[in-house]
Amino acid sequence: MRLLEAVHFSAERHRDQRRKGASRAPYINHPIEVAHLLARVGEVTDLTTLLAAILHDTIEDTGTTGEELEARFGREVRLLVEEMTDDKRLPKEERKRLQIAHAARASPRAKLIKLADKICNVRDVTHTPPSDWSHERRVAYLDWTEAVVGQCRGVNAALERHYGEVLAAGRKVLAV
Repeated sequence: MRLLEAVHFSAERHRDQRRKGASRAPYINHPIEVAHLLARVGEVTDLTTLLAAILHDTIEDTGTTGEELEARFGREVRLLVEEMTDDKRLPKEERKRLQIAHAARASPRAKLIKLADKICNVRDVTHTPPSDWSHERRVAYLDWTEAVVGQCRGVNAALERHYGEVLAAGRKVLAV
């Protein structure tokens, strides 16, 4: 029941958002896919991790506050979502650098979500990239995800293996 509440909450918060990719998919598909990968590929059953996966972009990309998440889903979920949240006030390159640094000291639950998130994003950048992304930017994105995921190693062999497969397929599509 709590998982469905999180899906409903996230869908409401992301209702007017679309993914940046060429398909312009409804944004809610992304957090659902992240949670699905955690459960299906990673065999993650921890409810806190799955809730945070569904909610992982709500603070960063909507008007949601940590206090709201805590009131609805508890302190553990709030802290995990906050751990996943980039500071959008910083320049993009700084946020990307910090994601690598933060991943190294992230909690095991945050590393799981980060792995699943990067799997989804690599797949999207490979197959349905934003129309304004050059080939070089797509390749650089794959390289950057590899640096982030490198800091998440050791939490879930199945997710790590799946990331490697998705990355290899992406590199093949982009011929690098």
